[in-house]
Amino acid sequence: MAAPTSPTSPAVGPKVLLPTMAEIMAASRAQGLRVRLRTVGPFFRVTASRGDGGDAMEVGRAEGGVRPWPGGAVLHLDSMRMTRATLSISDRPLFGLGMFLGAVAIRHGFDAGCKRAELLAINDTPLYHDKLVRFYTRLGFKAVHEVDGSSITDLAHMLVWGGRGTRMDANIEELLIKWGKRFRPQD
Repeated sequence: MAAPTSPTSPAVGPKVLLPTMAEIMAASRAQGLRVRLRTVGPFFRVTASRGDGGDAMEVGRAEGGVRPWPGGAVLHLDSMRMTRATLSISDRPLFGLGMFLGAVAIRHGFDAGCKRAELLAINDTPLYHDKLVRFYTRLGFKAVHEVDGSSITDLAHMLVWGGRGTRMDANIEELLIKWGKRFRPQD
């Protein structure tokens, strides 16, 4: 079965192949990572570990869910946590562990029929928050709302996300297109 494709405008060129889950998993194995996706109903957890069997050490995880929404399902990216061991995974932080965890979650959302992904770049400290916003922006997310507790609508965001920060959204297909080359086997 061929990988799903994305139409492009006739002026741009041919159809674009989106990275498959198998390609993303193979690319993570090439980096020495064992990435697993587990689902229970609409909820998911992506874990990454180094090593095999009993010696495997979890180095990161991402969690969230797929929720129905008018206009199509939404991939709700609830949390991403990494350990200090992630520093040894890649010399290019943008394409390190966060990219693999995110790609598996995004591909899962695409396969579940989601059109959009949403997350909150949490604001625990200004320095860390700025780094998160820059990271997610480079990945392809766009800021849509500052959740700072100053309005009644922020209360709903704070209840859903568990804190203050920058709400960000991305088109799932656009993310997969942007990230596609990273997960393709190199000829």
